[in-house]
Amino acid sequence: MIYKRFLKRAIDFTVALILLILLSPVLIVISLLLWRVYRSTPFFYQARPGKNEKSIQVIKFKSMTDEKDAEGKLLPDNQRLTAAGSFCRKYSLDELPQLVNVLNGDMSLVGPRPLLFRYLPLYNEEQRRRHEVRPGITGWAQVNGRNSIDWKDKFTLDVYYVDHLGFLLDLKILWLTFLKVIKKEGVNQSADRPMEPFRGN
Repeated sequence: MIYKRFLKRAIDFTVALILLILLSPVLIVISLLLWRVYRSTPFFYQARPGKNEKSIQVIKFKSMTDEKDAEGKLLPDNQRLTAAGSFCRKYSLDELPQLVNVLNGDMSLVGPRPLLFRYLPLYNEEQRRRHEVRPGITGWAQVNGRNSIDWKDKFTLDVYYVDHLGFLLDLKILWLTFLKVIKKEGVNQSADRPMEPFRGN
């Protein structure tokens, strides 16, 4: 209980601050590279439900252009994904700006991933419990299959995390995340084979 109420936030803030300082050269290089590619902001902002379904602005490095068709609709993802964006996704570099979300208290290092607002009416009561904690950069579902498991299993894993939240579980998730990023395991979502949207139970 003490960890959930006090220590988790203190650890999140401290680790996020340290990582932002240590990774600042990498963040600057990626920002400049993406700015050159897109000729605009290298960041992508999107409102998503956070703790208690409160709206937060999730920050990511931009991986796709904003190209539209003759009708003004965005082109398919596989036509907008850039080489630089694909590289960032491959090594999960596009998630690094979310350390700012962690620093601000909108997110945690570990927690259920923040999804889309349009999914909220589709959850059952048990699945909605994933919003009882701050969303995370990585989570229990991400180290147990990520996009290779279906939505039902993902939400079951998210609720398991909510019920078993603790320092040792967070440490385990962070270590497994590190291993998966290094090995590039479980990162099978791509512009050519995106994760199917959640359509309800």
